[in-house]
Amino acid sequence: MPAAAAAAAKAAEAPPADEIALPTRGKKKLMILIAIALAIVLVLGGGAIWFLKHRAAAAAATDEDGQPLAQAERQAGPHAPPVFVALDPFVVNLADKDTERYAQIGITLELDDPKVADEMKVYMPAIRDAILMILAHKTSAELLERSGKEALAAEIMRESVRPMGIEVAAAPDRDGKPTRPAPSSADNPVRRVLFSSFIVQ
Repeated sequence: MPAAAAAAAKAAEAPPADEIALPTRGKKKLMILIAIALAIVLVLGGGAIWFLKHRAAAAAATDEDGQPLAQAERQAGPHAPPVFVALDPFVVNLADKDTERYAQIGITLELDDPKVADEMKVYMPAIRDAILMILAHKTSAELLERSGKEALAAEIMRESVRPMGIEVAAAPDRDGKPTRPAPSSADNPVRRVLFSSFIVQ
């Protein structure tokens, strides 16, 4: 009897089996909650870093007024000072058949980019040759008229970039003759052809 009473007393002191499992379940729940909290912190931290990097990149890609650089460059483009390339004067015999006539013409090219001016210096012999070929096929009557000078400027504008691999199609006038450069797939870096001197004798 005393042994049975001792066993019953020990059984009364020991916690039930359900109560022993509860602390283990609580620890698992706590670990799961900590893992979820860490995952949320990591996701939020990563999102914040990504946002800050994008914001910094966007800030770096804007000018002092806060405009995107591409837009600011486009707006500044037309107002940017032009680049001029003055060619050595051309002296050429004209294509008049009845008499011997010649022209002395000074030409300056207005460009849209200083880099093109540097590139043109490399191709200058070929550019001068192309312009001389144009001039040699003109008559004094053509060059003395304003429309003839405008047509000449358009041809020079088109032919001066051909040695650099830029093809610009010519738009025909009412008579079907090419007068001015027409829009093409390659933009012409030559904005205008200016005549610094124009003597026909």
